[in-house]
Amino acid sequence: MKSNATSTLVAAALLMAISAVGPGFLTQTTVFTKSLGASFGFVILLSILIDIGVQLNIWRVIAVSKKRAQDIANMVLPGLGGFIALLIVFGGLAFNIGNVGGAGLGLEALFGLDVRLGGVLASLIAIAVFANKQAGRAMDAFTQIMAAIMVLVIVYVCVVSKPPVSEAVLRTFIPEHIDLVAIITLVGGTVGGYITFAGGHRLVDAGIVGRGALPYVNRSAVMGISFASLIRVLLFLASLGIISQGLAIDDGNPTAAVFKQAAGDMGYRLFGLLMFVAAVTSVIGSAYTSISFIKSFSTIVEKNENLLIVAFIAVSTLIFVTVGKPVDLLIIAGAVNGVILPIALGAMLVASYKPQIVGTYKQPILLTICGVIIICIMTGMSIHVLFALF
Repeated sequence: MKSNATSTLVAAALLMAISAVGPGFLTQTTVFTKSLGASFGFVILLSILIDIGVQLNIWRVIAVSKKRAQDIANMVLPGLGGFIALLIVFGGLAFNIGNVGGAGLGLEALFGLDVRLGGVLASLIAIAVFANKQAGRAMDAFTQIMAAIMVLVIVYVCVVSKPPVSEAVLRTFIPEHIDLVAIITLVGGTVGGYITFAGGHRLVDAGIVGRGALPYVNRSAVMGISFASLIRVLLFLASLGIISQGLAIDDGNPTAAVFKQAAGDMGYRLFGLLMFVAAVTSVIGSAYTSISFIKSFSTIVEKNENLLIVAFIAVSTLIFVTVGKPVDLLIIAGAVNGVILPIALGAMLVASYKPQIVGTYKQPILLTICGVIIICIMTGMSIHVLFALF
């Protein structure tokens, strides 16, 4: 495969990964490490296996059909694609408000800037990426640079926190505690809502589709999960290192507390850098994927895609600056993300057995079985959450 296509595969994987690694991802990882200790390693391992099952099922169908998820869903059941697109855009907008806020918090920790000002600056950086005439390449390059910064920062903090690696490895395979809610939360935070479609839609836009591309699509899909999981594992080990030393982790801002306990004031600044990078890249991933879900419904949308992405980011920022992070909206959006995954994955599984969508392609039976199990688990949890909210 040509080098530019290889670069796109890497970028698609990283776009999916950085869409997952946002402010909520960082906080969840620290909180669950605090409550489960080394046994959280088992939760991470199981969630990784589920994430790979989801990602491969969805990306392979998208690649073979050469269509975006909403178009596939509409072919499965007329109107279903529009319904999923509506949920994706709503969830993406709500979480983007949180992402903008997270970027503001990161710049506050890093430079002492006002949170709202920091959010605006982060949004301007994201907008600049899509204002570029070659927005696709600009986005790919930006995500790769930000991903490298993430890894360097968190590796440093992980090393200085001196985690009990042997205990973590042992409890990853022989846990003392198993928390199903933690597993579902991690799966939803890694491949829920718009996240799993970010890289798949990027491959469609880049023309990397068809049965011949499946080996590369598989590699890119697994790469995306692997990178997000690497960040999760490193943050888990860093948090475990602090906990094992008997040091306190502030519930108000647990990830910041871990970094500060590990490396003092410098650690707090590094937390700010990590939070900013995670948030601004999630702003980009959320905006790009949300608009990709409506671009095929209208030629006007498709022709003005970058302008609409910029507008999406601007609206998210305006709501954050004027209203703040509306907690109720974010909670409801979290429930919506939980609903989206089983519906969208179900549509992809049905599509994988429809010749008018995938031709003569046959989805591996093991992937189908994994997909059905995941749908059942996520549906049960989603119903529970929705009843709790409403």
